[in-house]
Amino acid sequence: MAYVSVEGIARRFAQPGGGVQTVFEDVHFGVAKGEFVCLIGHSGCGKTTILNILAGLDHTDSGVVVVGGKEAAGPSLDRAVIFQGHALMPWMTVRDNIAFAVSSRWRDWDKAKIAAQCQRYIDLVGLTGAERKKPAMLSGGMKQRVGIARALSIEPKMLLMDEPFSALDALTRGTLQEEVLRICAATQQTVFMITHDVDEAILLADRIVLMTNGPQAKIAEIVVNTLPRERTRHDVHKHPHYYRIRNHIVDFLVERSRAFNSNVPADWNPKNPPEVRPGLMEPPVRPVPPDGGSLRAAG
Repeated sequence: MAYVSVEGIARRFAQPGGGVQTVFEDVHFGVAKGEFVCLIGHSGCGKTTILNILAGLDHTDSGVVVVGGKEAAGPSLDRAVIFQGHALMPWMTVRDNIAFAVSSRWRDWDKAKIAAQCQRYIDLVGLTGAERKKPAMLSGGMKQRVGIARALSIEPKMLLMDEPFSALDALTRGTLQEEVLRICAATQQTVFMITHDVDEAILLADRIVLMTNGPQAKIAEIVVNTLPRERTRHDVHKHPHYYRIRNHIVDFLVERSRAFNSNVPADWNPKNPPEVRPGLMEPPVRPVPPDGGSLRAAG
């Protein structure tokens, strides 16, 4: 049973010259409790809008989002959001930024209980010793760790992540990705994340939702990640399923995402997008050229 059920949502915007543009429509998918789901698609397909709808920060023009058996209407502390920017309050210390969220969640807690909750998540994200630092004294990666700790400290039922590592350098991004894997494994957190990074999605997600190009974007299919869940960025590429999954997603983004709306498969059903397992497929056999030489990719 899906903990989060997205049922036929659409979002439309009025155009300056008149008329209405449909960004996406008839979008259906679910997220199970404790599952990590990534959504991938080109800019303009409505990824962030879908995340904002799940967070209660935007509305649908049709369809509903059901979370825990109830329609999601408006923001809720059961759904925490981590944005691309850290969104920290610059005049507050690390502990105070987190304490602000904790005290909002549990208004009857005393200072000692709030402090203990803050310290627990400061330690969890590896910021022990930085409790009294203000954001100006932190690196970009440390600021994002504070954002993660703040979101997790209210013990949300669902964590929503909007490309949280996109502004970081490659080394910091990789380190934080592994931290998120570790934290989600320890807390059994339900996560929905949008990303442009195929490798990030393969590393983190249990399932990867592929969205066609906008306008009138749709969920084309859902890729089931058949890699073992205990994985690291150092060895994930060594698994035989890795390149099969990666090539399938890249092929979709480069070719099929553009042509999908004009060439919809006859058996495609928006209410039940197909789940595919490219990692289990046999890799294609590479033919040997007549002269015995090596094959080279064109371009």
